[in-house]
Amino acid sequence: MDSYISEKVEVSQTLLIRKVYVWMCLALLITAGTAYRVSNSEELLRLIFSSQLSFFGLIIAQLAIVWYLSARIKTLAFTTATILFALYSVLMGVTMSCIFLAYTQSSITSTFLITAGTFGVMSIYGFTTKKDLTSIGGLLIMALVGLIIAMVVNYFMKSSMMDLVISCIGVLIFVGLTAYDTQKIKGLLNQENTEENQKMALLGSLMLYLDFINLFLFLLRIFGKRR
Repeated sequence: MDSYISEKVEVSQTLLIRKVYVWMCLALLITAGTAYRVSNSEELLRLIFSSQLSFFGLIIAQLAIVWYLSARIKTLAFTTATILFALYSVLMGVTMSCIFLAYTQSSITSTFLITAGTFGVMSIYGFTTKKDLTSIGGLLIMALVGLIIAMVVNYFMKSSMMDLVISCIGVLIFVGLTAYDTQKIKGLLNQENTEENQKMALLGSLMLYLDFINLFLFLLRIFGKRR
């Protein structure tokens, strides 16, 4: 009887983890499709990038959705959480549309493939390793805070050398966070396939989605060929 229950829980966990990656991939497709569509519309580009107010408004809206989802995931209905995740993916695509104007499509494609390969390797490592990555994750989060501060400072300094250093450090941080978040998600989804666990899986897909997007953007800043 105990072995049957254990097997049932393991199957439920596998299904939930599969959903994490399916939802993440769907969110990436939404973001990529939105970015490409916006980049080919002069009207939308003019509307979004005509003033800093509209652009930073989009950034603030994205941060608000991530904060709200993370803080309220347990009390939100699963459908509401899914809609918010989809909306966030669209808004991310809108802000990322500028990369199609700044970089060649071939370099965007090659960087995406590099990102996918790196992300896949680190996610597999995080899922299979027996080593507890909790302490490493704490250090990476502190490093991320420092990185954000450095990016704000460099926004005013506009140093190309500092930008390269920031990008390299950013790659290392999100490579590590991919493994850490994967292990963390695996620990969170160690129960039956209930609605609460499905919401945790959705939150996990958002975490990995953010890791992938940030890893891609930092790699693009290093390897991308500008127009």
